[in-house]
Amino acid sequence: MARRLNHTIDRIWVRFGLWIAATSLCSIALMAASMLLFSELRYRDFYNGLPLAIREELDELRANAQDNSPRVRQIYSQYGNDDLLFGERWPLGIGLALCLPFGLAVGFWVSRRITRPLTSMVEAAQRVGEGDYSARALAGKTHGEMIEMIGAFNHMIDSVQALEEERRATAASISHELRTPLAVLQARLSALCDGVIAADAHEFQTLLAQVEHLGRMVADLHTLSMADAGQLSLHLQRLDLNALAAETVEQLRPQLQKSGMAVDLRLPLEEGLADIRADRDRMRQIISNLVGNAIRHAAQGGWLGLEIRAEASDDGRTWVLLCISDAGPGLPDEVRRQPFQRFAQAPGKRRREGSGLGLSIVRALTEAQGGTVRFDTSERGGTRFTLRFAQA
Repeated sequence: MARRLNHTIDRIWVRFGLWIAATSLCSIALMAASMLLFSELRYRDFYNGLPLAIREELDELRANAQDNSPRVRQIYSQYGNDDLLFGERWPLGIGLALCLPFGLAVGFWVSRRITRPLTSMVEAAQRVGEGDYSARALAGKTHGEMIEMIGAFNHMIDSVQALEEERRATAASISHELRTPLAVLQARLSALCDGVIAADAHEFQTLLAQVEHLGRMVADLHTLSMADAGQLSLHLQRLDLNALAAETVEQLRPQLQKSGMAVDLRLPLEEGLADIRADRDRMRQIISNLVGNAIRHAAQGGWLGLEIRAEASDDGRTWVLLCISDAGPGLPDEVRRQPFQRFAQAPGKRRREGSGLGLSIVRALTEAQGGTVRFDTSERGGTRFTLRFAQA
């Protein structure tokens, strides 16, 4: 109850209303005090101006609790001064003269206190608009909803900064990845034109490999751009993940055998228990990317594990998990921090067989189909990727 009350008080409109109410009460109290003080001063001036005999008579009447007697009213009427200086409007004017500066000062102070974080947000937004992504809004001494708003605003800047850094890194990596095969093609084609090298089948195979590498990169970039735009074409249907995984691994078995990797295929789920709603071609692409990634980077481990199992969550839902593991050296440190980032490994360190976009595509396709993907260490010390989909 107390926590809910504190949360309610922390709301901006509640705090602003309380400040306004407090300011109004203080202004009324100040006006009342000024009017009482002025009335007291006026009475003392009136009392000191009375003749001694009349003063003694007035004191006696007031001592006998006859403040409203006809004689007292007669004394006030005879000796009182009811001009503007001693009228009722003058104390009211004095009270207003005192309350107006007080109300303005408190109002400006409250407004400044409430709008200071907003001013900081405006300044930060202007700096970010000029390209300074280090700018952050300052919360100051505020709390409640304003703190949450400042936090959300700064988190938005963090996201924009991360996207900008990723964009720059992606642009640099794409230019590097494209420059190498293009340079190879240009050099070898120039050599062919000059007759330096023979135009035989081996040379054409070399040129074709470079073109295929460029084609894979362009296709991967197109897939990622479509996923980012939310326009990725998906044909969701009920499919048996057991059968699809076994089929995909069988298609990749020649590459696995060439790399000397033994396959440990564990599909213990009964028929129907591994059914999910997904796009068959996209799921095949996901499995192919993960297996291909293991072939390129973990072949020295000589082992590839593929397991499908069911898992029940606390809310009673059943999930189908696809785990692809290897016994390789694991992900490099620079990739481990952000394994699903595009070109997570620095240009020049990647093997030429890959485009550097495989894991990014895996995450994009998995999330587009309502799944999640994470990585950890496998039971043999390598890398394990775990994909989770809702059971159909």
